[in-house]
Amino acid sequence: MMIKEFFEKIVENAAKKAVENKKLGKAETISVKFICETPKNPEFGDFAVNVSSLARDAKMAPPMIANVIAEFIDKDNFSVNIVAGFINFKLEEGFLKKIVEEVLSSKNDYGRMDLGHNQKVNIEYVSANPTGPFHIGHGRWAALGSSLAEVMKFTGYDVYQEFYINDAGNQINKLAMSLELRVKELKGEKVTWPEDAYRGDYLIDCAKRYIEAGEKEPYGEFAKKDMLRLQKELLEKFETHFDCFFSETSLYKNNEVEDCIKALDKAGKLYEKDGALWFRTTDYTDDQDRVLKKTDGTNTYLTADIAYHKNKFDRGFERLINIWGADHHGYIPRMRASIDALGYNSENLEVLLGQLVNIIQNGEAVRMGKRKKMVTLDELVDEVGVDATRFWMLMRSIDTTLDFDVDLAKSKNDQNPVFYVQYAHARCCSILRRAAEDRIDTETGEILPPYIKKEELDKVLNAAKIDIIYDKDDEKSMDATRKLILRLEEFKSTIEGASRLRAPYLLCKYAQNLAYDFHHFYNFTRVLSDDIELTKSRLMVVAAVKNVLAVVFKLLKISAPEKM
Repeated sequence: MMIKEFFEKIVENAAKKAVENKKLGKAETISVKFICETPKNPEFGDFAVNVSSLARDAKMAPPMIANVIAEFIDKDNFSVNIVAGFINFKLEEGFLKKIVEEVLSSKNDYGRMDLGHNQKVNIEYVSANPTGPFHIGHGRWAALGSSLAEVMKFTGYDVYQEFYINDAGNQINKLAMSLELRVKELKGEKVTWPEDAYRGDYLIDCAKRYIEAGEKEPYGEFAKKDMLRLQKELLEKFETHFDCFFSETSLYKNNEVEDCIKALDKAGKLYEKDGALWFRTTDYTDDQDRVLKKTDGTNTYLTADIAYHKNKFDRGFERLINIWGADHHGYIPRMRASIDALGYNSENLEVLLGQLVNIIQNGEAVRMGKRKKMVTLDELVDEVGVDATRFWMLMRSIDTTLDFDVDLAKSKNDQNPVFYVQYAHARCCSILRRAAEDRIDTETGEILPPYIKKEELDKVLNAAKIDIIYDKDDEKSMDATRKLILRLEEFKSTIEGASRLRAPYLLCKYAQNLAYDFHHFYNFTRVLSDDIELTKSRLMVVAAVKNVLAVVFKLLKISAPEKM
């Protein structure tokens, strides 16, 4: 149970006892929902519950209500004080011990919970055309989708990650034409480039591979497979692993597109107009009806997309999560309409819309273009590394534009968020290593035994039983330790929020706050000393921080370095 839920329950039970004992004025039942918050003024306490909502039923002033309820609270390792209509709770040492012990005993499972009840979820993301390298926006979707999948698995969902390959339609014909022109250029022929051709330099390398392979395959087939291979290699490098690469062309080969049109027609949702076949999406929430089959007999993009979503529901997925660019906002109503029209529930489709990424280098925005020289995801990863790219891509909510500062992301200082949080983990590892290593007396040069033997340290950490938390005579260290331990417990509510809101950026924010609190703790606390019991307790706190950071990094899919 999360600590805020614990105190909400404490207040609810105490309020019910007060009603039973006829102490809460005219109130006969407790029907309100109590919410536990963090007080703005830390002097009041660590947590607070507002009971003012009972004033109407009780016909009593909020401070009086709070005082009455407080009388029925059994205080166990926490103290209570009343401020206006708030019941404030301050954790005592025994409660803080329990938090550290829970972190250490849970190891890599600290914060794991069952929100999803094993619901089958399909997360579809990136889903780029196989016509060239990934652009920077694809990197944001890749980081978000793969991290969200880890977060949802951690909170009890059965998650399946899928990449939809848009390999049907005119863009593949255009790719084939562009590759053919590049091949001819390499052979010395003079060519004329159409306005809409793919002219990126990446097709030069593709053309060389096509020639080396003997020029046997159709241009389009070779280019598609070659681009998809490069995309898959980059995704693996970027710690983004899909369970399925679903081909759009398979929907046509298996007649699923035509079957879908027939199903919509049978449901009475199609009509013909001006030689085209229309879908009555205005029967739902769309602002106008949509064409499924054009006058020339070819299908629109929407037609295959409807069949694809039907396919996902037919495979048994209970919830679909799509990550799209913000420019697809208008596409959502027609997809919801198609799902409802086919007899499924559109409430089970979630679409996360992401804003653009601006690349900042040397203080200036870098222009990105698709057909000529471009700033690609693989170039960015090569420049700043996988960890930095992922963390920066995840740092902000996707509904806000992200400014990716390349120079800052490459820097090795506290101004770089990913360096800052990874350094906190490395510092924890360093402290735990040094605790069990021989020391040198700086004055005499004498070799001294370690503060604690490795075997004993392992035993202490595995036992996860802490005797003391801090030296009460050292107020600054005590305050820093309290704040750090409370931050450790906050991970539970953070992971819940990240899962419910589909917002891994909350983990980045949490990691930065935890790293800050740890560095602050380190600055005011001498972890290693000749006081062996105090040293053990502080090493346990350090180990707890290391464990939680490692869990966060695993969910963000970045490394947890032991040395930096």
